[in-house]
Amino acid sequence: MAPSSVVVTIEKPNKFSLVEINGSDSTLLLEKQKAVSPKQFTWFLFLKAHRIFACLSWLPVAFKTMVSSVKKRVSLSDVTEEDENKNRRLYRFIKTFLVISILALVLEIGAHLKKWDLSIIRPWEVQGLLQWCYMTWLSFRVDYVAPLVLTMSRFCVVLFLIQSLDRLVLCLGCFWIKYKNLKPRINGDAFDIEDASSFPMVLVQIPMCNEREVFAQSIAAVCQLDWPKDRILIQVLDDSDDGNLQLLIKDEVSSWREKGVNIIYRHRLIRTGYKAGNLKSAMACDYVKDYEFVAIFDADFQPNSDFLKQTVPHFKGDPELGLVQARWSFVNKDENLLTRLQNINLCFHFEVEQQVNGTFLNFFGFNGTAGVWRIKALEESGGWLERTTVEDMDIAVRAHLNGWKFIFLNDVKVLCELPESYEAYKKQQHRWHSGPMQLFRLCLPAIVRSKISLSKKANLIFLFFLLRKVILPFYSFTLFCIILPLTMFIPEAELPLWVICYVPIFMSLLNILPAPKSFPFLVPYLLFENTMSVTKFNAMISGLFQLGSAYEWVVTKKTGRSSESDLVALAERESKSLNEEKITRRHSESGLEMLNKLKQQEETTPLKKRNKVYRKELALALLLLTSAARSLLSAHGVHFYFLLFQGLTFLVVGLDLIGEQVS
Repeated sequence: MAPSSVVVTIEKPNKFSLVEINGSDSTLLLEKQKAVSPKQFTWFLFLKAHRIFACLSWLPVAFKTMVSSVKKRVSLSDVTEEDENKNRRLYRFIKTFLVISILALVLEIGAHLKKWDLSIIRPWEVQGLLQWCYMTWLSFRVDYVAPLVLTMSRFCVVLFLIQSLDRLVLCLGCFWIKYKNLKPRINGDAFDIEDASSFPMVLVQIPMCNEREVFAQSIAAVCQLDWPKDRILIQVLDDSDDGNLQLLIKDEVSSWREKGVNIIYRHRLIRTGYKAGNLKSAMACDYVKDYEFVAIFDADFQPNSDFLKQTVPHFKGDPELGLVQARWSFVNKDENLLTRLQNINLCFHFEVEQQVNGTFLNFFGFNGTAGVWRIKALEESGGWLERTTVEDMDIAVRAHLNGWKFIFLNDVKVLCELPESYEAYKKQQHRWHSGPMQLFRLCLPAIVRSKISLSKKANLIFLFFLLRKVILPFYSFTLFCIILPLTMFIPEAELPLWVICYVPIFMSLLNILPAPKSFPFLVPYLLFENTMSVTKFNAMISGLFQLGSAYEWVVTKKTGRSSESDLVALAERESKSLNEEKITRRHSESGLEMLNKLKQQEETTPLKKRNKVYRKELALALLLLTSAARSLLSAHGVHFYFLLFQGLTFLVVGLDLIGEQVS
């Protein structure tokens, strides 16, 4: 006998009721079923159909809009100069590989439609020239091509695993530092605040070259450093070739000198050697011998007022300490997708690589800025040399070979700016990856002949240079941009799933741990890093074999966004007094002359800037999308999606749709 319906109502304080229904023949259920009429159900279906058709009609419109946008970008964009005159070898290789892949795809599609397979191996069963070509290719592929590709892929996978192990060890070292709270400690007592003579003499250098957007904020931040005025000297090392900009910088320096700041302006008549030449020229001044330490800040860096008091005391009581490096902090890390991805990389670099190497090895690459050197360490290591585009890494390696120790302060952060356009970021990465190869060629004999321990030599050669500067860009480009798409046409050498999915995702997860807020960008970060491997591989080859672009130095473009956040309070506090002083000063004849020149410059028509098209990235995009189409024929799941999204990422980067967009 079926149970009867029982309705139990429990009154709640908030006037809600709980209704429990037992039995399938409840009258409440029957009333609810009767409430839905056929007319209402029909309208419901019409509504769903309307939404589906609206979505379907939106897709072709969106596709048409995207195609027109791409056409507009291609027609209005400038082809990069690097592809016009140099670095064409890699582009020709990629283009040739792309043509072969397209032909192979057409042949595979024809074979798939006609259902050819290896069961037809006897010559008299072959029908037509096309089928004969296909069977010949299959035989040649199995006997000759597949073993070669398989050997290359295994070699790259071994390099990939070695580099992944190195990354894992670094992360474990970082966890150990956090767990044990290992931090550099100051030996001895701090300086006597009441006795200015107890503070050491510090030289502060601000090298710059055509840094119109950021020079004022950098000078202002450095002039606010909390240090006895008679124990500090600020050098503004201007290499600008713009006369009007030189006048602006001189005017800024003069305004701070009038406030009592010990600051001087230097401009070289013969500007050779880029930043290294600029620093070398400044260190040759006679008064430098009176100073014990030198702090260096690039033009977009803004140290806190207590920077020197947090860094210089570490030298006290440790005569072997040559460098104290601070961490970078980025004011525009959330500006666009490109800056977010850069922030992930640099957070890992500082919090993991620099901190672990500084804690356990007392050595790491100097970052070129936001650091304090003992001048004696610079002089004994040979000073600044102009032989590479990474003068900071050069002096760090030579100082390490001379026995000097380095420490990294992860808690001391200096505000700076990330490049917001892909063009600026690409040129920066090219310099950062070609310079170490130049340095490796030049320093290898000195490393072998040095008196440091065998373990330190092995760390320099195999870890610092080979693994992190050569192997990383080599396998990233070769494995994921060449071998992986190639294996779609050579299934005998297909890469296992853990190589293209599990291990890369795990490594990307480790990279993103120092910046946990960036976790939603895990997949874009993985794809973008593979895309940047083209630039890094090209730079590595250029530096290793001294090709034309190896010694190219381009100042990274700045936008001056850091002034909008870090110096707001300072600007509000001093705006009144500063305006009064500028009014008095600019009534002079030189001030009026400067203002007239600037006014004339502003009236001139500015140069038109456009986003660029990058042919190597576009060619690789087509190659990867072609390989994705081939993997679709073979019903590859993860391989297809990886190639598809990686190809689309190359397409976005090749059309310069990532980062700052210029009208």
